[in-house]
Amino acid sequence: MRRLAARGAAGDVGEVAAPAADSTDCAQGRSRRPPRLIDLCAIWDPGVFLPAAGWKRASGTARRRLNEAETLSSVREAQVERLEAARPCRPGSRERGPVLRMARQQPPPWVHTAVLLCLLSLTGAIEIPMDPSIQNELSQPPTITKQSVKDHIVDPRDNILIECEAKGNPAPSFHWTRNSRFFNIAKDPRVSMRRRSGTLVIDFRSGGRPEEYEGEYQCFARNKFGTALSNRIRLQVSKSPLWPKENLDPVVVQEGAPLTLQCNPPPGLPSPVIFWMSSSMEPITQDKRVSQGHNGDLYFSNVMLQDMQTDYSCNARFHFTHTIQQKNAFTLKVLTNNPYNDSSLRNHPDMYSARGVAERTPSFMYPQGTASSQMVLRGMDLLLECIASGVPTPDIAWYKKGGDLPSDKAKFENFNKALRITNVSEEDSGEYFCLASNKMGSIRHTISVRVKAAPYWLDEPKNLILAPGEDGRLVCRANGNPKPTVQWMVNGEPLQSAPPNPNREVAGDTIIFRDTQISSRAVYQCNTSNEHGYLLANAFVSVLDVPPRMLSPRNQLIRVILYNRTRLDCPFFGSPIPTLRWFKNGQGSNLDGGNYHVYENGSLEIKMIRKEDQGIYTCVATNILGKAENQVRLEVKDPTRIYRMPEDQVAKRGTTVQLECRVKHDPSLKLTVSWLKDDEPLYIGNRMKKEDDSLTIFGVAERDQGSYTCVASTELDQDLAKAYLTVLADQATPTNRLAALPKGRPDRPRDLELTDLAERSVRLTWIPGDDNNSPITDYVVQFEEDQFQPGVWHDHSKFPGSVNSAILQLSPYVNYQFRVIAINEVGSSHPSLPSERYRTSGAPPESNPADVRGEGTRKNNMEITWTPMNATSAFGPNLRYIVKWRRRETRETWNNVTVWGSRYVVGQTPVYVPYEIRVQAENDFGKGPEPDTVIGYSGEDLPSAPRRFRVRQPNLETINLEWDHPEHPNGILIGYTLKYVAFNGTKLGKQIVENFSPNQTKFTVQRADPVSRYRFTLSARTQVGSGEAVTEESPAPPNEATPTAAPPTSPPTTVGATGAPAATTEATTVPTIPSVAPTTVATTTVATTTTTAATTTERPPTTTSGTKMPESAPDRQSIWNVTVLPNSKWANITWKHNFGPGTDFVVEYTDSNHTKKSVPVKAQAQPVQLTDLYPGMTYTLRVYSRDNEGISSTVITFMTSTAYTNNQADIATQGWFIGLMCAIALLVLILLIVCFIKRSRGGKYPVREKKDVPLGPEDPKEEDGSFDYSDEDNKPLQGSQTSLDGTIKQQESDDSLVDYGEGGEGQFNEDGSFIGQYTVKKDKEETEGNESSEATSPVNAIYSLA
Repeated sequence: MRRLAARGAAGDVGEVAAPAADSTDCAQGRSRRPPRLIDLCAIWDPGVFLPAAGWKRASGTARRRLNEAETLSSVREAQVERLEAARPCRPGSRERGPVLRMARQQPPPWVHTAVLLCLLSLTGAIEIPMDPSIQNELSQPPTITKQSVKDHIVDPRDNILIECEAKGNPAPSFHWTRNSRFFNIAKDPRVSMRRRSGTLVIDFRSGGRPEEYEGEYQCFARNKFGTALSNRIRLQVSKSPLWPKENLDPVVVQEGAPLTLQCNPPPGLPSPVIFWMSSSMEPITQDKRVSQGHNGDLYFSNVMLQDMQTDYSCNARFHFTHTIQQKNAFTLKVLTNNPYNDSSLRNHPDMYSARGVAERTPSFMYPQGTASSQMVLRGMDLLLECIASGVPTPDIAWYKKGGDLPSDKAKFENFNKALRITNVSEEDSGEYFCLASNKMGSIRHTISVRVKAAPYWLDEPKNLILAPGEDGRLVCRANGNPKPTVQWMVNGEPLQSAPPNPNREVAGDTIIFRDTQISSRAVYQCNTSNEHGYLLANAFVSVLDVPPRMLSPRNQLIRVILYNRTRLDCPFFGSPIPTLRWFKNGQGSNLDGGNYHVYENGSLEIKMIRKEDQGIYTCVATNILGKAENQVRLEVKDPTRIYRMPEDQVAKRGTTVQLECRVKHDPSLKLTVSWLKDDEPLYIGNRMKKEDDSLTIFGVAERDQGSYTCVASTELDQDLAKAYLTVLADQATPTNRLAALPKGRPDRPRDLELTDLAERSVRLTWIPGDDNNSPITDYVVQFEEDQFQPGVWHDHSKFPGSVNSAILQLSPYVNYQFRVIAINEVGSSHPSLPSERYRTSGAPPESNPADVRGEGTRKNNMEITWTPMNATSAFGPNLRYIVKWRRRETRETWNNVTVWGSRYVVGQTPVYVPYEIRVQAENDFGKGPEPDTVIGYSGEDLPSAPRRFRVRQPNLETINLEWDHPEHPNGILIGYTLKYVAFNGTKLGKQIVENFSPNQTKFTVQRADPVSRYRFTLSARTQVGSGEAVTEESPAPPNEATPTAAPPTSPPTTVGATGAPAATTEATTVPTIPSVAPTTVATTTVATTTTTAATTTERPPTTTSGTKMPESAPDRQSIWNVTVLPNSKWANITWKHNFGPGTDFVVEYTDSNHTKKSVPVKAQAQPVQLTDLYPGMTYTLRVYSRDNEGISSTVITFMTSTAYTNNQADIATQGWFIGLMCAIALLVLILLIVCFIKRSRGGKYPVREKKDVPLGPEDPKEEDGSFDYSDEDNKPLQGSQTSLDGTIKQQESDDSLVDYGEGGEGQFNEDGSFIGQYTVKKDKEETEGNESSEATSPVNAIYSLA
């Protein structure tokens, strides 16, 4: 039994209820589409109506849609072609009620209407639909749809017809100009205009001369919205003049001499076709000796005696009259030294000598001289001709100076005497020369070719349809040689003479419209011309103001198979372009996200259909003029499955065989079971019986052997299963005895032989070995070379078992040796004996080494490595590599060195700068192709210190840390290290170490007690190590208590860390003790934080976290811990995954302009650097597996930074800074005045009262209102001050040498109280009663006044 992989080909997108009258096949519908329109049937094929891309409104009126149409159509058609390759169109089914039809059918007329209407906002190839209900509402300026060619040549025997047709709403009227003057048709009875058309008909049945109507005509189509113009049509009447009568004397010529018979046909319009015949209408045989030139003359390179056996007449065939005119015939008289015309000498190798004709060097008959010139227009055919005389007849060869002839469009004609280059372009200009040679010598003629160009479009203006208030532009760009000029017209008049329009601005080849209104409708003409021709294009500007309307029938029915993917379509139209939303069962929120995806055109995709997805879906289209809605009913059906499949069977001839095929399907769908034999429909004869669940074959015969496929299908899907039936013959037949023999692996092939030896190929022939009762299915040819990997065999190619001779394609400069292995169903044979060796000739390399990288191993170098090329790609001896590099930013000259290995180290490089690297292969035969440029980086160094490290203490419980990235990362930042320790005087707590991700710039710590302060040391890390550190301390806590608490024995609890968006979060681990329980405060935490203690504790660490649980490696394949380190113009990306080695990834990122880009990444190529970013722009990013896009990381957001130095303003020039400095100066002046007043009155420090604070493990003591924190060395300095809020100014005391055991003596007032760091303020009355014998500081003076 063989289970087929193909399943469910019909039910991927479900069915659509639509009118039954339209059952045309999709292919037929596509074949009738207009050639310049988007494939309408293709847009409908997958069940998706795709009217526009980018229909979301952008800030009011500024939507850009001109260039999106072509992108949409090309991308959509490519998608549809892929879908068509996978799914054939299937006929629909009919049921009661609504007629159900497969989505792959030709859509009904309303779908074409919807497509055309919605394309109004996209492309210039817009069709207003013929639906009367819409046709009467939508207005359209005129558009020329058909016109005669610019050079219009007519037959004088027929009536003259000059075509001009146009469309518009209302229907346009027509008038003509002749030779730039109004052509009054009513005054000429011969001239009439067709009804509902502008086509002119000039009737000559009643007489008249057609030549009287020759001239230049132009058609004007006009309605109330504008005027469209046709091309200027030059009307000419065909002419076929008679040949003048003349008497021609016989032409006397010496045998071997050159001869030219001139035709000189009468001038005709168009030019006649020339050919030579005899007077008896026999064609003249032409060869390299006798041939007709492009000008019609007949050239003899040398005349022979047999040339006088006939006469020669020039004939001219005229195209319009279909007549042939014959010139009087030429007769030849050949003078010869040998009057006998022996026909046996015609093929003599030395025919001329045998006839006594003197041999001579070549000379040119046409063109004359050694050089000439020729001009040709771009896009035309270039015909170069060289006809030479000489004995023997010379051969002609063509060359181009400084290059090769364009092989794809160059061909030789007239026995190599003419070179034709089709579709000439500018690069075909240059010097060509023809070389005429025979054994007597050679001569050449040089032809200088100049390519000019009539105007051709670079950007042809397209019709512009806008909503009121929108902006748009018409672009008219053309090129040519010489450069064409551009002239704009509006409604057939020059733009300069048109009434002014404030909403219109002309900028060279572009017209810009702003805030368009209904009155802005007009038809614009762009005329671009030079001396070789002109181009004229019409493009109208139309402004529509239409409320939303639904274009599909109401209450469509879509049926889809369970677990399949489907799309619900809701075609609509409106101007301004409406927005569309989906709802299920008439309630709930807008459907988008999760299992639903809404496309910009409004189609709703359900990624995997489930039972609960069945229901009624409502789409609502809304714009500023109103809204419209429609409903789609979705039914979910069970899949069709073959649950008991047919099995492989072996039966004897004449027996009965039954093949089972039991199917489970949705009962509401009609099931059809059919059978195939050898993948062709099975004919059910008298010996077979087909039932619903089986196939029975009676009296099995040999012809019944083969594969049988059961196909179970419904209107929506199908399932298949295959089995093989083997029929055994009678025992007496030789076949049966042969079948009973044991099967084995084939014998090895033998007698290998190499023939047809060529530079890049060889034919290998072998004699097959015995197949051992199992036919040989394949041969594998292997090769071995003795230069790079001698003794190692590689697979070269594989051939069918019926082949024993094959041509092998070879690489240059390889010493090949071949062997062959035979394969059958049992296994592989032993390899054959090797063939003889064959070495191919050398050649320059055709490729360059792969996997070129540049990475620094030290801070001042860069190591360039690559994968060396193997023997089949070396192509020659002494394979080496030319390594080039240069700084990327400076664009300096390339440095280069030749290397024989696979690495080179560049020394004395700056730290971590990008380099452009190229590695080119070279051997003794030459260099390989120009290599691709790879970006590498020099070595990393330690980073500079993080910038702007800030410590804030919003309350007594938490401390907030913030910092900026280092100014000089000097490499790829891999994170930050924060070390902090609590201290209280000279007492230090345990040091805590935190490791952060490179995106993190914030961190929050919860204090263990309100007294201790913290010292923080922060440094950045690259792959080299940690860089320069920056140290800050926490500020003194307010209302500081008497310092009786010792430094905490447990570290402070990590509250949370905040970094750049979309980074990952891990657990924060801190050691704890029983008396202090760490807590976790929820903060916005999106960056990785890892906390470790510098010393161990008795209890195991306790894990706390922020708002996000740690992302650990899951059991299934996943991608996590995506880290982004952005700079101004680049960003480094790293991630973690649990895929196997060799897995490739894709980094996909989108900027704030919705431009999406993808970067493929090899398995080990981390970190990945994105180098095309813009400073200060926000990006979204994800990483997914290249083999399975469904396995993806979460989407993260990051923003590139601005330049560190260039964008920073000088702070000294800022107004706010100058004002702040003035305020500080004023405040200092006031303090000095107060201090002076207080000093003259005298003052006294307040005596601090004892405060009940629990003592720490140390044994502090109290005495006389002062507090001895630990020992004498911990006493405060003399003259310590209080802070402005009445608390101790802890910075001065904590940062003093006293805290570290290097302080001085304390100071006492007259009552013995200690005045220092821990003095507190008493009540106002008590404070005023105390006076100090010491001079007060300015700060204390303020508090004494308070």
